Amino acid sequence: MQETLTSPGPAAESLWRNGDFLRFWLGESVSLLGTQVTNLALPLTAISAFGATDEQVGILRFLQLVPFLGLALLIGVWTDRVRRRRVMLAANLVRMSLLALVPVLYWYHALNLVTLLVIGCAVGIASVFFDVSWMSYVPTLVKSPARYVEASAKLSISASAADVAGPGVAGVLVSALTAPVALVVDAASYAVSVISLLLIRTPEPRPRPAAKRHAPTELRDGLRWVLGDRVLRALALIGFCCNFSMVTVWTMFLLYGTRDLQLPSTTLGGIFATASVGGLIGAMISGRVIRRFRLGRVYLVAQSALLLGPTLIATAAGPRPVMIGMFVLSFFTTYLGLGVAGVIIVSLRQASTPQSMMGRMTAVFRTLLFGGGALGGLSAGLLTGQLGARGALTVAAIGSATVVIGLVVSPVSRLRALPTAPKEEPVAA
Repeated sequence: MQETLTSPGPAAESLWRNGDFLRFWLGESVSLLGTQVTNLALPLTAISAFGATDEQVGILRFLQLVPFLGLALLIGVWTDRVRRRRVMLAANLVRMSLLALVPVLYWYHALNLVTLLVIGCAVGIASVFFDVSWMSYVPTLVKSPARYVEASAKLSISASAADVAGPGVAGVLVSALTAPVALVVDAASYAVSVISLLLIRTPEPRPRPAAKRHAPTELRDGLRWVLGDRVLRALALIGFCCNFSMVTVWTMFLLYGTRDLQLPSTTLGGIFATASVGGLIGAMISGRVIRRFRLGRVYLVAQSALLLGPTLIATAAGPRPVMIGMFVLSFFTTYLGLGVAGVIIVSLRQASTPQSMMGRMTAVFRTLLFGGGALGGLSAGLLTGQLGARGALTVAAIGSATVVIGLVVSPVSRLRALPTAPKEEPVAA
């Protein structure tokens, strides 16, 4: 695959003048902020309302993410056949309704742990439909591959900003309203996203008709496209390990901070919010760093920071303020690496894949990335139950650091720039 730098030309108009992209960006930014509330409020609901064990919290996190492992590939095949905006609208309406149901059931004393687990899994299924669709939909709004990095950077800034503000807001809301009621905020954020999608006017092309549709063949084509390309394959495998590490450490730390250190929800939210400034900084500087240095070298440094960050949590000791400072520094380092690496990863995936294969490519990545997260959440609960939170965090930090070896030998770390856009695949008979 030829490697050349994709640079904006005169026809590649700035996205600040692209009204439909800005509307999508606004809606996605608000829903990402709401999602941060759910990430904290849902496990705290299980812990505070039902006295959930470490293993049960791990199962809850697993059920939120496991739909990506089981359904993303099939949904990816399907979304390559339909207009994606409609799928995204339906998915957000479902997520809005389910999350709004939690406080209603709680008020009427009809909520229990099993119901909470089912709702968490159902929200995860709707998230598969949305996440597989939106990455494939963005090129429809952006149009020019020269603007993929800019689009990825803007969306990454939103995710990082949500990481900064979300945990702090979530901690305050949980403290003031209780964890179940705080979920109303996420439900409202999905309503904003629905409105923003309805306001988009850019026509979405009808998917190219094929002479014959055969789901297993299309599924195999998507897997072959990702696993047969050395860059995409490396991104997918390293991404699996990174997501496994991040969700494992995040879940273990939540249990460690809540049970062992007895930290209140506001302190936990403050730790995540302060540390998440690193992700915001990473996303904001990513464009300039990518333009100045070799793409592969930036990827290597950023992903290494992500993978080595957990060692600071495992080695934290001393007075409580010192420990909290090390926790913040650990997550700051991880999020800083994620903020830069995320822009590179999304841009590489979009630049390496034709539009007709975009849904399936995204589905393969979502399966591996969120599959890693689902297994990480389950492993976190099981390991914490067996080893205690501190011992489990040490094991997780060692495993995360080991992945750096694979990162060093990855072909992505040797790239100089973004690849040229591939030709559209021929329609299969």
